[in-house]
Amino acid sequence: MKEAIPAVTRLGLLSNPAVAHSAAASREITTAARALGVQIHGLVVRNPQDLDRAFFTITRERLQAVFVVTDPISFNQRARIGDFAVKSHLPTMYELRDYVEAGGLMAYGPSVADLSRRAATCMDKILKGARPADLPVEQPTKFELVINLKTAKALGLTIPQSVPVRADQVFE
Repeated sequence: MKEAIPAVTRLGLLSNPAVAHSAAASREITTAARALGVQIHGLVVRNPQDLDRAFFTITRERLQAVFVVTDPISFNQRARIGDFAVKSHLPTMYELRDYVEAGGLMAYGPSVADLSRRAATCMDKILKGARPADLPVEQPTKFELVINLKTAKALGLTIPQSVPVRADQVFE
């Protein structure tokens, strides 16, 4: 996000620490942000009602951008989060393309379609007699960058041409 939005120095990190993935991702994002000289403001959202408090904090603290860590709450509220971001002229980045399809600015993360295909391959092996315990644990191998230029325009952002060129999908 730093390349696309170079002026960001105060980043909101919307996450749910009760979800294991969210806690781990938050630690990694915080480490990366600090290395870039970006100050992180944690925004804890454990239920949909917590979003109002998070939105208030974002506005009060004048955060310049938000990274949303995927969890069931943020995923189910992705349109609401995207609407707030556009109305607040707030660049927001996500881990999954679904958020961008719902109007978010950009996402970078594992390809869910690729993970699903690989899961189907594992299921096929199991149905053919392989023991699940004998199958190797696999990490995602395909990651995708998805950008919504319509949202960028609504936010008044000019995304450097070098970013959409590298994107796996661009919504216009």
